Amino acid sequence: MMRQVTQKTEVDSSLAIRAAWLHFTGGLTQAEVATRLGVSGIKAHRLIAQASQSGAVKITVEGEISGCMDLEDRLTDRFGLTFCQVIPDLGEAGLPLRTLGVAGATLLRREIAALPDGIIGVGHGRTLAAAISAMPRIDAPTVRFVSLLGGLTRNLAANPHDVMHRLAEKTGADAYVLPVPFMANTPQDRAVLLAQRGVGDVVELAARADLLIVGVGTIAPDAQLVASKMVTPAEIAEVQRAGAVGEVLGHYFDRDGAPVESSLAARTISPDLATLRGRRIIAVAGGAAKVAGLRAVLRSGCLSGLVTDEATARAMLNDKNAD
Repeated sequence: MMRQVTQKTEVDSSLAIRAAWLHFTGGLTQAEVATRLGVSGIKAHRLIAQASQSGAVKITVEGEISGCMDLEDRLTDRFGLTFCQVIPDLGEAGLPLRTLGVAGATLLRREIAALPDGIIGVGHGRTLAAAISAMPRIDAPTVRFVSLLGGLTRNLAANPHDVMHRLAEKTGADAYVLPVPFMANTPQDRAVLLAQRGVGDVVELAARADLLIVGVGTIAPDAQLVASKMVTPAEIAEVQRAGAVGEVLGHYFDRDGAPVESSLAARTISPDLATLRGRRIIAVAGGAAKVAGLRAVLRSGCLSGLVTDEATARAMLNDKNAD
């Protein structure tokens, strides 16, 4: 019985590779692939998706895009970045998860290859989750990933974007999580939690990370932090009243990039702002709703690098839309 299952798996895998080859290399439509292989259209779609998800499909586009390169240069100059990548716009409505997911996956693969024995700190959020989902399985057993934020929320089912276990699954690397809430009840409780056995080791590992990959949040009432129940509407309203427009790793900034003090920031379990200064921190972020927040975080000087989409880049450089 086990042999039959193994043989079926091998046949399906081989068929998936053949389907992907016909579609991506041969230029056949999915309907034409179905006809060629003698399977249904639905089966052909599933086979192509299976090959893509397994990492068998690797698409390379050679050449630079001059318009995006110009945006990269302008963003680098304006915000003092050492790295900037602008991805062509795919016309997505709202948060451009497909665009940023593919771009973020490319960034991760490149940095994993460049840091074979390195430590990579990772934040939370939909965009980083999309990047990891888009990343094929790769062998990186000596890389270490470490979470930069507490992972527990008030509602244990409310944080579907925990990226650490998926990174471990995709790479075979060790992934270290902070086994504490995203936010403590009080600043004093935060200090107690950070002093717990095992927690300090993860915090120390994050402090030694060679690279930090983060998302950027907004301060809107429907921000992802609120939607995921990591913070309450009342808590986000507090930082709004204080003038905050953007957030990264639980730290809030006003339109000029100045830190905004709040009880929310004082209770969030993440690296202190002072420890983030001068680090290699790359944000993967974009979307019309995030332009003001992303601009504020860039003005703070916390980021050394940015991966974003073309539409967001143009909006950030449009002085008429400046805050």
